[in-house]
Amino acid sequence: MALTKKDVLKLVKEHDVKFIRLWFTDILGQVKSFAINNVELEKALDQGMGFDGSSITGYQAIEESDMIAMPDPNTFALLPWRPKEKAVARMICDVLQPDRTPYVGDPRYVLKRALSRAKKMGFNHFYVGPELEFFYFKNDQGTEILDKGGYFDLTTLDVASDLRRETVLALEAMGINIEYSHHEVAPSQHEIDMRYTDALKMADDVLTYRIVVKEIASKFGVYATFMPKPIFGENGSGMHTHQSLFKGSANAFFDKSSPDHLSKTAHGYIAGLLKHSKEICSIFAQWTNSYKRLVPGYEAPVYISWSQRNRSALVRVPHYNPGQEKATRCEFRACDPACNPYFTFAVMLSAGLEGIEKKYKVPKQMETNLYHLTDEERKSKGIDSLPDSLGTAISVTEKSKLVKQVLGDHIFERFIEIKKKEWEEYRIQVTSQELNKYLSIL
Repeated sequence: MALTKKDVLKLVKEHDVKFIRLWFTDILGQVKSFAINNVELEKALDQGMGFDGSSITGYQAIEESDMIAMPDPNTFALLPWRPKEKAVARMICDVLQPDRTPYVGDPRYVLKRALSRAKKMGFNHFYVGPELEFFYFKNDQGTEILDKGGYFDLTTLDVASDLRRETVLALEAMGINIEYSHHEVAPSQHEIDMRYTDALKMADDVLTYRIVVKEIASKFGVYATFMPKPIFGENGSGMHTHQSLFKGSANAFFDKSSPDHLSKTAHGYIAGLLKHSKEICSIFAQWTNSYKRLVPGYEAPVYISWSQRNRSALVRVPHYNPGQEKATRCEFRACDPACNPYFTFAVMLSAGLEGIEKKYKVPKQMETNLYHLTDEERKSKGIDSLPDSLGTAISVTEKSKLVKQVLGDHIFERFIEIKKKEWEEYRIQVTSQELNKYLSIL
């Protein structure tokens, strides 16, 4: 149920809230925050709170730095790890310009624009269900694991069960519905799955999820990380993202008469995801480390194909069960949990909408395990691959009309500039692996 200004003020009084943290993100998806006290809240809800945007990554230059953080009442939630006396709450903000118009550099606004396009096409719900994986380590100074458990293990090896339990309880206390939690494939790797919901709320929830996981880990004296590939030779952490479009209460992806139970809308959407996957890759895998995960053999799909069963495909469609029409969806499997969720959901949605609007033809499904094929065999089947480095990914994104349209000129130019710099800093490093391999023989 939507919260109003009156509801928020009432909750603040009932729960003895003294501080309200206002959250927003920079263009890389990193949470920024400042706190106000309860006395300032009514003013903040009416007028927003001014701040200097010149030091926020990707925001304005210093001569045009005045920004306004306008809290969204629907995002009000108590922080359960903080004291109940003189409690602390948080609200996620839209970033506005001084004239109260939306700031084009605000990632939340980027997703709102993409959702507006979907609505104009008749889709009033874009549902997403991301599966975020993460690691627990002893501290943030290294990768010393807490356990040697594996996928779905329920043994004494899984010492993080209490961590997951406390995390789930904290997430639910903040209004996030949880479906599953379990140990993942790699040692000390875990997953807590949120129940699907509308994309804007889910993007807000992803920010909250990452903060909660880290806060609860810290409470237990350990460190949680969403780094895509922290351990060599082990599976990295992904964010498989289930998605569907609805018209009213009807799932636009379902067609009972179709042999695969997928509608033309679903086929067009999947075709759009596949066609544009290379140019949006630097968005859903935005770090140099992301491409250490996107390699064959570690359950991270890199081959651009789709299937209803094959988990080596980039896009998978979970098998249809009679009576579960609303569950018909596609799963994009290449995202990682360190992405900016506002941008990631926006570019995936926009790629899918392009496929629907322009009637892209969906390619033939690939049922073969793509990791077992040779390069020549994949080439003969017309199967392309995602970029193999951030440098390559950025060079593809830089030429993308779709991404530029989705992000807008302001963010697009700054994002490309930041990522090129990150790639150059990474590219010129001399690593310990190179020293170990070459120093004694060259």
